[in-house]
Amino acid sequence: MQARLHPLALLLLLLLLALPACTAKKNTLVHPSEPQVRQAVDHYFATWSKPDMEAYGRCFHPLARIFFIEKSGQVTSQNLTDFLHGQRMSHAQSAEPMKEFPVQTDILMDDIGAQAKVTWLLTKGSTQQRGTDLFTFKRDGNDWKIVSLVFYGG
Repeated sequence: MQARLHPLALLLLLLLLALPACTAKKNTLVHPSEPQVRQAVDHYFATWSKPDMEAYGRCFHPLARIFFIEKSGQVTSQNLTDFLHGQRMSHAQSAEPMKEFPVQTDILMDDIGAQAKVTWLLTKGSTQQRGTDLFTFKRDGNDWKIVSLVFYGG
């Protein structure tokens, strides 16, 4: 005598077996230091928005390069000192406080370096602008420092 499963029991069994495949994420492996990189990204935006330019400057490696891609496609490159001076001047000359918030952060990393693509929202009074920061970080002891930043708006 052969046992047969009731059709509802069979359907329930199939659903239970299929559920993990339906809910599995594409890449569930997270590097153990990823929370530290996310914290470095959050600290970068928080210090810029305060504006605490001393703390903001410490987010960078001293030899960092910063690149801006204009809407025309032209690329501007600056060393850290010139970039920080420009950021200080932007805040000082702005008629309204500027705040920048990360909207989405994607991180790719290993034990030595990390890359983060961050979509951000800049608010200045009632105006808003979206843009993207492409960071390259290096591990610096227990911290992560920006060695390269490429950014563009809109």
